[in-house]
Amino acid sequence: MNRKKIFVSGCYDMLHSGHVAFFEEASQLGDLYVGIGSDKTIQELKARKTINPEQERLYMVKALRFVKDAWVNSGSGILDFKEDMIQLKPDILFVNEDGHSPAKEALCKELGVEYYVSKRIPHGNLPARSTTALRKECLIPYRIDLAGGWLDQPTVSKFCAGPVITICIEPDYDFNDRSGMSTSTRKKAIELWHTDIPEGDKEHLAKVLFSYENFPGEDYISGSQDALGIVLPGLNYYWYEGGFWPEKIEKNLSSDLLSWIERHLYLLPLQPRHSGLHVTEGANVTPEKVKKLSEAAQQFWVSLLQKDLKATGKAMTSSFDAQVALYPNMLNDEIRKEIASLPETVVGYKLSGAGGGGYLVVLSDIPIEKALKIRIRRQ
Repeated sequence: MNRKKIFVSGCYDMLHSGHVAFFEEASQLGDLYVGIGSDKTIQELKARKTINPEQERLYMVKALRFVKDAWVNSGSGILDFKEDMIQLKPDILFVNEDGHSPAKEALCKELGVEYYVSKRIPHGNLPARSTTALRKECLIPYRIDLAGGWLDQPTVSKFCAGPVITICIEPDYDFNDRSGMSTSTRKKAIELWHTDIPEGDKEHLAKVLFSYENFPGEDYISGSQDALGIVLPGLNYYWYEGGFWPEKIEKNLSSDLLSWIERHLYLLPLQPRHSGLHVTEGANVTPEKVKKLSEAAQQFWVSLLQKDLKATGKAMTSSFDAQVALYPNMLNDEIRKEIASLPETVVGYKLSGAGGGGYLVVLSDIPIEKALKIRIRRQ
């Protein structure tokens, strides 16, 4: 009887027991074939060099007894394995939870390949391992803006004052570059502090990071919500009145509220924002549209503090719609298709950061399969 062909694809840098357990789990379904991301692809997606070059990674993966064969993928981007997969004609594409993306699932549907998401079970009594957890610089958190994005830009808030609302999240995943998770600001934080946010006054530290990232005379100033969102733990509300720095900041470290957000908030991976895309091109910033954004973000904050899921989700979507009205390039046909396919349990959604790709941030009444869960930094 012919055994099924099982295909997996990834970076597999800093090879560890989590990778081996993943290969072992996949190989139980049939003969395992492994596509490895090239050094060039990893640089494009993660904006960093690999620890081990592609040929060394290939040698180590091929040496594992669970692997039938392996190669370096011929393409680029999240679907760098597409042509290799077409040639292999596997029965199953096997991915882990943080390796899932709608684009991969759609490709499997197109090719008639079964799509299988790993349970991510560590071997025996060994601890769960991930490359992200082994990378020291990943102790510095990311941020997610939940509502009001763009109001931290004076060109927007000069028309109407309003809030931007963010949460500071633990680096449990190695988020792609240009994904709306404030990766560029985080890189500057790593340059400054190396491994984690230092002790001290957090607002002062956020100002230091903001000043370090934005040199005088630059054409574009990164919004201060990026620096604040990374440095300040928990849930935060920043009120902007036409300046680069908020006029007031409200901090919320309520364990009950943060746990409620963690239970209902999910990230669905999309393609990273294309390098040639300039989201601000074709902007249509008017006082009326900025006012709608401000009002939606304020309603989001009120509903969130009340833990009213439906009202919070409705306000999140309204805030996102108001953002898109200002900057239409935030959306494209691929993203519209993913939004249209969201399950009925989703009560609200938005794109991470400036949009154009990255992640769909969604609120749901019940758990969503294949979505990423987040942990909010509490101190």
